[in-house]
Amino acid sequence: MPNYKRAFVPGGTWFFTVNLLQRQKNDLLIREIELLRQTVKRVKVKYPFTIDAWVVLPDHIHCVWTLPPNDADFSTRWRLIKSGSSRALPNTEYRSKVRIAAGERDIWQRHYWEHYIRDDLDYQRHIDYVHVNPLNHGYVRRVTDWPYSSFHRYVEKGIYPENWCGDVNNMDVEGGD
Repeated sequence: MPNYKRAFVPGGTWFFTVNLLQRQKNDLLIREIELLRQTVKRVKVKYPFTIDAWVVLPDHIHCVWTLPPNDADFSTRWRLIKSGSSRALPNTEYRSKVRIAAGERDIWQRHYWEHYIRDDLDYQRHIDYVHVNPLNHGYVRRVTDWPYSSFHRYVEKGIYPENWCGDVNNMDVEGGD
């Protein structure tokens, strides 16, 4: 088993990718978007954090969070978000013997990817990555068309133009002239 080393920096900012266990043809996260939103709100009450950017795709999440000063515990927040949303869903999924023995659901992957944001350029690149992800996956032709993204908040604040990254219809997808 790998020995994961995590950066614990009080008040730090992190980029996360969190996946469903069964990703193929799974739209659970957008189908249950209100459940996910309510779970995140409940966790934020007890364990505050700032959502710098967030996008929910059918089978995974990308986000950038900043924790309060003197707090580096993003692990507890993710554990509560994942367990809280899992408990609220009906027990209809297949559960492996390993997960049953551990008292776990077969909804989320156990681990997640996190990256400590080191500077302003790193921050901007990860914010952009979060927002462009639905376009990269082919879910939309324009970033603004994906409803489950903090991109819209950035447009309202004047940080991004609504047509940021353009329109796939106007792009040369063949790579030629």
